[in-house]
Amino acid sequence: MQLGTRWAAGTTPPPSVPGHLREAIAQADADAPEGSHWTLTWLEGRALAELDSGVEVVELADGSVVARPWQD
Repeated sequence: MQLGTRWAAGTTPPPSVPGHLREAIAQADADAPEGSHWTLTWLEGRALAELDSGVEVVELADGSVVARPWQD
């Protein structure tokens, strides 16, 4: 089982955030609204970091990482 975590945008992600997500998270942090937070969860064993503003940094099944606006 993998547990998620939460941290403030613009700060260093906690060690539980996979290294391959960090560059995309840092890029999204540049445009993050003040006071925003990230939430790290796991879906089918793959990391998903979501910013309060709706940006997602997602690890895809092929191992690549994409940042995208969240959609309902």
